[in-house]
Amino acid sequence: MNADYGIDAPGVVRNLALIGAACFVVAILGLAGVVPRQVTIGAVTVSSIGTFLPPALGFFFGAAWMYFGSRYGKIKERERLLDKIAWRGDERVLDVGCGRGLMLVGAAKRVPKGSAVGIDIWQAEDLSGNRPEVPLENAKREGVETRVTVESADMRKLPFENGSFDVVVSRAAIHNVYDPRGRDAAIREIARVLAPGGRAVISDIRHMPQYTKQFEESGCRDVRLTDSKLGEAWIAIVTLGSLRPNTMVVKKD
Repeated sequence: MNADYGIDAPGVVRNLALIGAACFVVAILGLAGVVPRQVTIGAVTVSSIGTFLPPALGFFFGAAWMYFGSRYGKIKERERLLDKIAWRGDERVLDVGCGRGLMLVGAAKRVPKGSAVGIDIWQAEDLSGNRPEVPLENAKREGVETRVTVESADMRKLPFENGSFDVVVSRAAIHNVYDPRGRDAAIREIARVLAPGGRAVISDIRHMPQYTKQFEESGCRDVRLTDSKLGEAWIAIVTLGSLRPNTMVVKKD
């Protein structure tokens, strides 16, 4: 059986699809004459079809993009992120917010003489089927179960000694800490558990300036954003500023 890494933010995917369906129904009802085809708001007259059909298509596209990206695009993205590290093969790796083990298992494949630990608090709203036994099953399916362990732990207070890991990875996890002080604490903890000269790859959908500031203040002054600034700006525009995805590569002093 192939590994199954789930659907990211399944509630968001569902809500986008439902809102798109509602807008589409209103547009069709306008086309059929069940609701007025034109609506006057103050001095402006608008078409019910023209008003509701474009948002319907936009919401449907967003839902489809998230679903199929989660279902079929994750492995390619994982390898792109892990390629940002020059691996020796004996590293101790930590995956912060490991979920179903996407990055965790991928990292374990890169360290045949090392080990990979994943931590999470297993929030199902962030990832479908998010349970601690799932990444272990995926590790077994990909043949790296002997190098993988998982722990239930909060990224804001990691249960590891200073300098415990050569590499820390995290994908689309830290933004789920909604309190800015909590995100600061998570970045400080990642910097703390990195060994001197250790590296981190952090991919997330927002808050990159905050992460950069905290890493630099925590002894990781070598911080580089690696994704296209043009692509980040485009996504920020089409999502009205809610998403500004990028990837940072960090090296501890």
